[in-house]
Formats: sequence, structure tokens, C-alpha cells
Amino acid sequence: MLRRAAASGVRALRRAGGQPPVRSLRASPRASSIMPSWVIDRYGSNEVLRFTRDMVFPIIHFPNEVIIKVHAASLNPIDLSMRSGYGATALNMKRDPLKLKSEDTEFPLTLGRDVSGVIMECGLSVSYFKPGDEVWAAIPPWKQGTLSEFVVASGNEVSFKPKRLTHTEAASLPYVGLTAWSAMNQVGGLNRNNCSGKRILILGASGGIGTFAVQLVKAWGAHVTAVCSQDASTLMKKLGADDVIDYKSGNLEEQLKALPLFDFILDNVGGSTEKWALDLLKKWSGATYVTLVTPFLINMDKLGVADGMLQTGVTVGSKTLKHLLRGVHYRWAFFMPSGPSLDEIAELVDAGKIQPVIDQVFSFSEVPKAFQKLEAGHARGKTVIDVISRK
Repeated sequence: MLRRAAASGVRALRRAGGQPPVRSLRASPRASSIMPSWVIDRYGSNEVLRFTRDMVFPIIHFPNEVIIKVHAASLNPIDLSMRSGYGATALNMKRDPLKLKSEDTEFPLTLGRDVSGVIMECGLSVSYFKPGDEVWAAIPPWKQGTLSEFVVASGNEVSFKPKRLTHTEAASLPYVGLTAWSAMNQVGGLNRNNCSGKRILILGASGGIGTFAVQLVKAWGAHVTAVCSQDASTLMKKLGADDVIDYKSGNLEEQLKALPLFDFILDNVGGSTEKWALDLLKKWSGATYVTLVTPFLINMDKLGVADGMLQTGVTVGSKTLKHLLRGVHYRWAFFMPSGPSLDEIAELVDAGKIQPVIDQVFSFSEVPKAFQKLEAGHARGKTVIDVISRK
């Protein structure tokens, strides 16, 4: 909370620089008890998605929470995974670690992690937001999601929306932005002060996380090599990539070995890539490989909480040690919700250094079509849901 208090000064300055006037958001008695939402009642494929007008309205349970009226949301691969039940063991433990709920079920479950919208109500300890503020956030996967008219979030997960973006544009960035930020800044140690001139390789550069990561490290002054398919090369160049490698145009490993060694690798692909990618790093120089493809959730699904965590610890520990003895750092990274990090991302957006990359926008009534679009793969950027236009 001390960090959050320090960030509130920045927020006040941003608000003074042209925030929209406060708007009155009064709900009718009926609207205050139920709301429209897309939910699932069981895990499965796209047919489990169900639209309801009777989802229970979110309630502030803690004094640091806020309720956000959702203007736009977006989909991420984690939404497909959660729809199918992937990670349910770990997420259910996080939702109810002490088994206090009378009903042993997470359903009905609302998916969607990104939100851009307007503060409707604030908890008693929230002093840095007020009703009417335009905000954005990424809601953690153990909480009810954003494919609803309203969503509740902790105040320290929320940030003022970048002024130069519409809600639809803003909703495309928080989850992928915070995931990339976690991998490159929190885990990888990169920042605006130490990135200049470093050679950075991004595997899987044309997706949501990749397009954000390319722009982030380019804004910090790095030399960026992006790996994607040929049809995304123009986009990569537009986003600032110095070198673009088509993984379909020959042996990818050999193409990359022909280039100078790298200081940092972000791996959005996983699989067999990990077997050779670390050989592309500069040895004994602090070079780091960070992967976002880890077995953490699947271990807990297969083995249970205790054995899954044990297996995960053994795996990451052994890999870290093995590669450390070879002169490089090996790390896992995960999405981490953070309002202060979104503050920093918003500054880069408003400075024109990061732009949203949107593949397609769907209306609220078209959520199943949006899932189908995401599931088809090969998107160039994000799939966004315009919630306000649901009618």
C-alpha cells in the first residue's frame, strides 16, 4: 500500500491534466441487483458460453475495492484455457484457500480479464479514484471476469486509462501488457535505464504479448529481433523491430544461430524451442531467458495442489541450476496484476511509444464468435469486445 500511496501523487497529476468531468452513475433498484453477463456453468468448448441477464451484481467486500462499469473488454488465450478447465485446481484454491464457501463450485463463472471503463463505486479506503474516473485494469484469473456489465477490482489493480486511447483501444492492453512487463521488468530485470543497446529476441512476436513486448523494449532503446510468420513482418517493422525472422522460411534454429548472440530472450512459444534457445544467449554476461510457457497449472491439475507444487519446484529449480552452470539465467514468468505498473504503461502509451494492436472488435452479443476467432489462431493483435454496444 505504501507503493500505491506513492503512485497516487502521479495519479493526481494525471487527473489534473484533463480528466473528464465526474458523471453521475445511479443504478435503478433492479440494475443494482442483477446485470447482463456471459458465463459458463461447466467447462468445455464454445457451447458452454451462456448469456444471462440475471448475473448477481458485484459487491464491494473490502474497503480497497472499486466497482467498474465495463465499456470494453478483450479476450486472451487464458480465457480459452479457463473455459476448458485448464488451471482450475490452482485457481479454485486461490478463490477459496480456507474452503469457507458453503457451495463447492466456482460456477457460474465469468471469463475475460481486461477491462476499460468508468468507476461506479469506491470502497471506504480508496482515495485515489472517484466515481466517474475512466480507468483500465487486468483482473486476476481467480476473480470473476470482465464479460459483464460491471466488475469489481482491487484498487491496487486499477489505473487511469491513457488519455489518448478510446475504451475499445485501451481494453486491448492491460493483460498482455502486464504479462510482458512481469517477464521483462519484474523477472528479467530490464528497464529504461539498462536496456539501451541490448540485443533482445522475442519468440512468438505477433500475438498480443509479443506485439506489446516489441514496443516496450524498443521504447527502452533495445535492438529487437522478432520471430513470427512472414505475413506479420510488416506489422513487426511498424512496431519497431530491427530484425524480423520468418519461422516458416527454413530451420529457425539455424537462422537465429547465424545472428549475433542475445542479451535477453522472451519465449511465448515453449515446446521444443527451449531445448536450443538458451544457446543463443551470451554466456557469463548476465544474459537471461524468460519463458511464459510453464507447467505450473497443468502440474496442479494432474497431480493435485501439494504434489503439483512440489513437481513444479523441482522442475524450475533443476533447470535454473543447470543453465546457471552454463553461464545463463533461466526464469519463468507469469501475469501479475498491478495498478502501478499500468501507470507506467499508460505514460508510455500517452507518449506515443506503445500503441494498441487490435485484430478485430466484436459487440457484446458476439462473444461466442469472438472466442471462435481467438481459437482459430494466427491473430495479429487482440480480440476486443465492445460491451457498451451490446444492444
